[in-house]
Amino acid sequence: MTDISSKAAAYAAYFERVSLDNLNELRDLCAPDVRFRDPFNDVRGHDQIVRVFAKMHEDLAEPTFEVIDTAVSGSNSYIRWVFRFKNKKNGAPFSIDGMTEVHFDDAGRVTAHLDHWDVASQLYERVPVLGTVLRAIRRRLALKE
Repeated sequence: MTDISSKAAAYAAYFERVSLDNLNELRDLCAPDVRFRDPFNDVRGHDQIVRVFAKMHEDLAEPTFEVIDTAVSGSNSYIRWVFRFKNKKNGAPFSIDGMTEVHFDDAGRVTAHLDHWDVASQLYERVPVLGTVLRAIRRRLALKE
């Protein structure tokens, strides 16, 4: 069995430098039937994961990931990150805190990349009308003292 710690470190390091120029490196890091899931996508395969990251770079200005922490447990790793980008229309900066659960096969290739982050509070609540509604719902559901 492959040392998952070194594969997990390599995968985390890749995301700190991911760009349109190096998206094909995902093919070397991932199994052919890799699953990628985030709040907007649930896809399988090299071509699809490359398309997701290519679209991210097309839709957002200056997207970058900063890895905050990593952990390994068995054949899985967990990557805490901050994703920063700018709105292409107005240049407004955004940051999103999240975590990626990464599963590896016996050869050390990624079989699943599962992103976990709160899309409501970190993105949707920033949309003018939608944000107002979501914040009202959050207040209504919050524990009252």
